[in-house]
Amino acid sequence: MKPLSFVIITYNRPDDALELLQNISTLNEAKELLQDVIVVNNASTSDYSAVQQYAATHTELPFQYIDAPSNLGVTKGRNFALQFAKGEIIIFLDDDAVLQNKDALQNVVRSFTTTGIDNKPIGIVSFKVLYYDTLDMQVNGLPHKMYKQYKDKQEFFTYYFAGGAHAIRRNILEEVGNLPEEFFYGMEEYDLSYRILEKGYCIKYDASIVMLHKESPLGRKTKADKLRMMWVNKAKVAYRYLPTMYYCSTAIMWSFQFLKETKFNLKGYIEGWKQIFAIPKKEKRTPLSRETMLYLEKVQARLWY
Repeated sequence: MKPLSFVIITYNRPDDALELLQNISTLNEAKELLQDVIVVNNASTSDYSAVQQYAATHTELPFQYIDAPSNLGVTKGRNFALQFAKGEIIIFLDDDAVLQNKDALQNVVRSFTTTGIDNKPIGIVSFKVLYYDTLDMQVNGLPHKMYKQYKDKQEFFTYYFAGGAHAIRRNILEEVGNLPEEFFYGMEEYDLSYRILEKGYCIKYDASIVMLHKESPLGRKTKADKLRMMWVNKAKVAYRYLPTMYYCSTAIMWSFQFLKETKFNLKGYIEGWKQIFAIPKKEKRTPLSRETMLYLEKVQARLWY
């Protein structure tokens, strides 16, 4: 069994997906390290025939092109793809990206052989994310909120990961469960991270693995419903795992952010608060242990929002 699997979910970007498959083909030791490369067409409306043909004809690598039964979203799409991936370490990459360095696969394997804080085993490795066109660092791709303090570090231990640019041990997903499928958009990384940390693993950032992201550095306008989902989901995570004060502070501070980003979308604001107030009735609290809270303190986690 080879150590690595790739999981790629498509989002109506066939040209980008094709470039990513071509990029994977050029990586050092791809034949030796890749057990499979899973490409899931997430009910895209674009023509993916060129991607499908590339996967079928380039048999030197174990490409598998699979049609999802419907648009499953991010979390369900990845969970669906996991049933086909057989490697010991699963690499998740968005289809609007490529890996910059030829030794990226080798560095993924190497990164998991190290140990973390208090000799905890590495559960997830989060990659460095640069913009494809400018090679500037993507601020929200760095898995730490103290950006200026951490942006130039080659490695550090942290408390969450970049959702579209990371690798995770398969056995951990079998131990703690897959991504939370009720989170259609946003904050699923925090939910999975806290579950993994609670099992005694740690999360590592490794700048020797570089993803080039084709998103514009100017950003995309956030739709109100997406921002509302992020607000509600972050509050859910805080309620599930953190002391109650963090649930309250997260709900309040994200509500201000929602108003700011949506230019006072009051309809979405009211709907968001309805969902926030319903969280204690619907969600079960499983607070993190003292040991995990101490880990969060050591890595300077931002918990208030």
